Amino acid sequence: MELQTGTPIIKTQINEKIFFLTEITGTKVMFQEKKIGKIDDFVIIDKDKFAEVTHVCVARPFGDPMLIIPWEYFSNLTEKEITCNVDNLKAFENLHDDKFIFLKDFILDKKVLDVNGREVEVVYDVKLVMRDNKLYVVDVDLSRYGFLRRIGLKGIANFIYKLADKIQNQTVPWSYVEPMPEQIGSFKGDLKLKVIKEQIAEMPPVDLADILEEMPQDQRMVVFNQLDTEQASDTLEEIDPHVQRNVIASLQKEKTAVLINEMTPAQGADVLSILPLVQVEEILKLLEQEHANKIKSILKAQQVNISDFAIPTYIKFNQDKTAQQTRRSFQRMAKGKDAINYLYILDSNDALVGVVNLKELLIAEDESLLKDIMNTKVVSLNNESSLKDATEMFARYYYRALPVVEQSGKMLGVILYKDVMNMKHLHPKE
Repeated sequence: MELQTGTPIIKTQINEKIFFLTEITGTKVMFQEKKIGKIDDFVIIDKDKFAEVTHVCVARPFGDPMLIIPWEYFSNLTEKEITCNVDNLKAFENLHDDKFIFLKDFILDKKVLDVNGREVEVVYDVKLVMRDNKLYVVDVDLSRYGFLRRIGLKGIANFIYKLADKIQNQTVPWSYVEPMPEQIGSFKGDLKLKVIKEQIAEMPPVDLADILEEMPQDQRMVVFNQLDTEQASDTLEEIDPHVQRNVIASLQKEKTAVLINEMTPAQGADVLSILPLVQVEEILKLLEQEHANKIKSILKAQQVNISDFAIPTYIKFNQDKTAQQTRRSFQRMAKGKDAINYLYILDSNDALVGVVNLKELLIAEDESLLKDIMNTKVVSLNNESSLKDATEMFARYYYRALPVVEQSGKMLGVILYKDVMNMKHLHPKE
């Protein structure tokens, strides 16, 4: 099929532009400074991580045939118009091919299914990016914001969602959408996500928590059960308490106990605090005894001693180590530790003599000794300090962790900012 009836335009656009399908369909198409029709659809080719627009479908008035023109013959795309640069329009009439994937026709309004075929959402819009003079499909938009924008209520949508970015930007990358059938014909099926275990494993727990909170419970548990123990534990900490309760209710208590054992005592107490007392007691019986005792103490809240929050997983070094030696061993020392932003410098009796901020370590001269760069005026808590003391200390100094020491100076452990300041049941709203 010979389509070379014009000279492709070489464009020099540098900055990328973002478009949404529903906002540029209907855009007028200009040819020789006259309007000849409007954008009706795009033909795309699936390239796994994204899809590339290969043709523009131009609907014309007065019953004239549809034009399907290769993308390279267009320039100056805006939400208002696009310019067509061909010699002969007639050569592009009725060029339909059964292998064409039409973006609006085949993608818009389709149900999106998860890996097990369960319905997740509906595609309300499609996000496209213009980069290096090519137009790519990068996301499908499943958000209510996308729905409102599509029906012409963008102003209202902006007002409603101005404080809810995660709702406004609820999109799914094209790389998570399974390829279209090779012989697509007139595709009437649903889109299916290919979010597999390996891809989920790359997501930060806070982002994964946001996704799980938006899912129906049965789909949420399908995804949650794919996580390994560490990621499941970290994600459970980040989930909204109401959703936490539903997740834990769907798990066997033995699995919940495994996840709680992965948390610090304070984090475990925060999760268990949302559950009925009978369920809490059942789970506590399955925990490691020392871990369970600390959680019980924290759950009492009013009588809690700060030593119950202390965890032993911190990084410690001898003060005579050089910065270079410390940097070389840092990765090994940091593995499995909860507090990695500070290096605690101990003497031969395990007494705390100084603290080195990680940033200071990274910029220090190779031969500098830790005793020369450490801060000896250490802000710390003692084993008799209260929860109120710790809260006030964090609020005053903004540290991410504080050391806990005995009266003799011997270090007992560290407490984390998030373990104290983010505990919902210890800091109820007024």
